[in-house]
Amino acid sequence: MELEVDESELKAAGAHPLPDGRRGLCIHGWEIESLNRPILNSRNLQEWEQKLQTSHLPEMVFGDSALALKHVNSGTKIYFNAFDALTGWKLEALPPVEVPAAAKWKFRSKLFQQVILDYDYTFTTPYCGSEMIETNAELERGATSEEGNCGLYWEDCNEKIDVAALASKEPILFYDEVILYEDELADNGVSLLTVKVRVMPSSWFLLLRFWLRVDGVLMRLRDTRMYCVFAKSTTPFVLRETCWREATFQDLSAKGYSSDSAAYNDPSIISQRLPIIMLKTQKLILPGNL
Repeated sequence: MELEVDESELKAAGAHPLPDGRRGLCIHGWEIESLNRPILNSRNLQEWEQKLQTSHLPEMVFGDSALALKHVNSGTKIYFNAFDALTGWKLEALPPVEVPAAAKWKFRSKLFQQVILDYDYTFTTPYCGSEMIETNAELERGATSEEGNCGLYWEDCNEKIDVAALASKEPILFYDEVILYEDELADNGVSLLTVKVRVMPSSWFLLLRFWLRVDGVLMRLRDTRMYCVFAKSTTPFVLRETCWREATFQDLSAKGYSSDSAAYNDPSIISQRLPIIMLKTQKLILPGNL
């Protein structure tokens, strides 16, 4: 969705577009940029398979697409990409979700091929973003947030993201959605990883969402929300809320919900039907001022 933004609104908020035709903006010491690129070609996919030591990747990998948010004063950069997410999938290595026997044949690439689903074909990932400290455009130190050794510390906290503030009628200065990877599970459902960002005059907010539906079997939703308020009077920080939900179709049917997969196309609508299996909120305190 292309968002038309009035230049006067940008100026009033102390924001301006990124230079050189890049998609994004600068606001209160943050550089926020999105990249939407085509899916990887076969040669790139082979390179990724070698690096990840796997022969299985999602049908559509948007390997050059990304979202990045950089706090200029501290050099703190929070970013999202498919490679790090798939690294998380490979490390978590969940057991494969059982597929109904009648649907297994769809996973064949050849007519008489025997189907052995001995890997997590859903590409479920624990990924909640990557981060690094960057100075003068040179990478000083870097790590994914799962590694936690890049000098950035997310501490557990009781604070919550201000949902009421997000629902206010503030103008949206920048919005984008970036698809990182997608797979239709051989017509047995959907596996989708996306990240959305929106920037308002008072804050930025993003949602990283992994959505899985294995038709007739399982639904899984892993959401990571991040929120940062532009407040000059306090030490700047980012709140991160991670929420995992999961339920089988059998469980939902037992509660009186539909067992028809067609009723579960939009995770935003049905998320409240899925019980929470993990929820935590963390805070990243940034050095420097916004």
